[in-house]
Amino acid sequence: MAKDKSPARTSGKSGDRAGTKTSKAVVDSLGSLGDYLKEQRLGAQLSLRQLADQVGVSNPYLSQIERGLRKPSAEVLQQLARALRVSAEQLYVRAGIVHPDPGQAGSVELAILADTALTERQKNSLLDVYASFLALNERDTAPPP
Repeated sequence: MAKDKSPARTSGKSGDRAGTKTSKAVVDSLGSLGDYLKEQRLGAQLSLRQLADQVGVSNPYLSQIERGLRKPSAEVLQQLARALRVSAEQLYVRAGIVHPDPGQAGSVELAILADTALTERQKNSLLDVYASFLALNERDTAPPP
């Protein structure tokens, strides 16, 4: 019997925030990520099982990503990019990890994601803090209504 390689469920402290509602924007970006991944997989003539084996995740987990039910970690996105021969940065943008505008952050987020000395949890924490600083600065610089 094949070993399930999908990431363990978290207790709600980092990536999987139990008890909070997922915003429509996040659901939309995950849906578009899943659609994009499926399109790339079919274009590469790979079955779901073949891609899951190449990436090192379970078939059901990859299926959930494609259907927009699960948000993959940056590490899984990197493995998917390698297997599908697409840009990891493009997958980060579609997953909502990196902002698509060249004038917005991007390089800081990519540096965090590329740092091999950090754990996935540390990367997610740093990305959350960075995003909150950007949002706070944007709010402070916005003209009053």
